[in-house]
Amino acid sequence: MRRPERLKGWWRGRRWRQDHGDASVQMAIIFPFVLLATVAIVQASMWYYARQIALTAAREGATAARAYQSSPADGAAQARHVLGRTAGDSLRGYSVAASSDGQRVRIKVSGTALSMIPGLPGLKVSQSASGPVERWTVPGE
Repeated sequence: MRRPERLKGWWRGRRWRQDHGDASVQMAIIFPFVLLATVAIVQASMWYYARQIALTAAREGATAARAYQSSPADGAAQARHVLGRTAGDSLRGYSVAASSDGQRVRIKVSGTALSMIPGLPGLKVSQSASGPVERWTVPGE
């Protein structure tokens, strides 16, 4: 049995009228999750960037401390200098620790990554670099 043309149009029109507001409800449910995922990605990126700043400072400090007739204090000063140039607000409350056992030197940089959410502290960052101390040797000894 074939429907008359006027009934076909009536049914389509009624169906579309019943769907009004569905997209708004779907967005109201999904949007908080999309927003949360976006903030999480940005926060993770900021933590990674702060981690790379700390690692760069630790490596530069270790390189300076390893040099011939240098001390761990020279390495710590170099790490602080690098942090002063590059950290900005990305790595806050940083500290530098240097240690040596005479054979190897180790520089450790710690701090806090910037937080996206006001009032919440950022994630802790700690990176270190070490290497053998350069010293004068005589061949064959």
